[in-house]
Amino acid sequence: MNPITMQLVADKYIRLALEEDISSEDVSTNSVMPEYKKGEVQLICREDGIIAGLQIFERVFTLLDPETRVVFDVRDGEEVKKGQHLAAVTGDVRVLLSGERTALNYLQRLSGIATYTHTVAGMLEGTGTRLLDTRKTTPCMRIFEKYAVRIGGGQNHRYNLSDGVLLKDNHIDAAGGVREAVTAAKAYAPFVRRIEVETENLDMVKEAVDAGADIIMLDNMTLEQMAEAIRYIDGRAETECSGNMTKENIRTIAELGVDYVSSGALTHSAPILDISLKHLKVLTD
Repeated sequence: MNPITMQLVADKYIRLALEEDISSEDVSTNSVMPEYKKGEVQLICREDGIIAGLQIFERVFTLLDPETRVVFDVRDGEEVKKGQHLAAVTGDVRVLLSGERTALNYLQRLSGIATYTHTVAGMLEGTGTRLLDTRKTTPCMRIFEKYAVRIGGGQNHRYNLSDGVLLKDNHIDAAGGVREAVTAAKAYAPFVRRIEVETENLDMVKEAVDAGADIIMLDNMTLEQMAEAIRYIDGRAETECSGNMTKENIRTIAELGVDYVSSGALTHSAPILDISLKHLKVLTD
């Protein structure tokens, strides 16, 4: 995540997370550490995975105190092992204690998403099918969670509702049909926006092709329906399969020749990666 994005976008969410955890003061820390003392604590990995979110982890501490220093032994995207030393954090002991949980929440969550995405993306190797995330993200965590998907080897679908046209079932119902929805989108949306249509059966697929959709999503279809739809589309639009994409079936679906598979599970169902801050020492310099 580049510094501009961090300061313009990410910082406000990190501040909100800190404010959620420290509404007035950290009573526990202020009880045992009433004044400044310099300390150091170690970041340790507790299970194998892909690390992601190190900059976010660091930023939690530097927002509390710019003098905090974090020295990393790894970079985002690297494989890490159980018991591996990842970083040392040095600074005001009060900052180390007060920022610990928020910093770890980010790092554990993003590393879990990157690890799960890495596993799923590996199942698509050699197929030419690209793995996408969705908007099924934790509120106020989207910028971080979608970043973690990229670190894990996936790609991002649209970031938010302003980022592209995706005509889903309720949009189609509101417009009165697939053709009507696509026609309305072409008339309204800027010409640089591609138009994607969610379809549930072959009749909708045919209508979407005839209406000139750029991308056709095959949503919750059987393997047979998806195969038939891809044959019918025949390159006239890009194809995306979505709905109940799992580690068990995603390779089979990719081998149908679909351009993309999208999976909400990348962000809403990935378990955290267990990471801890341990062995805090008060330094005498």
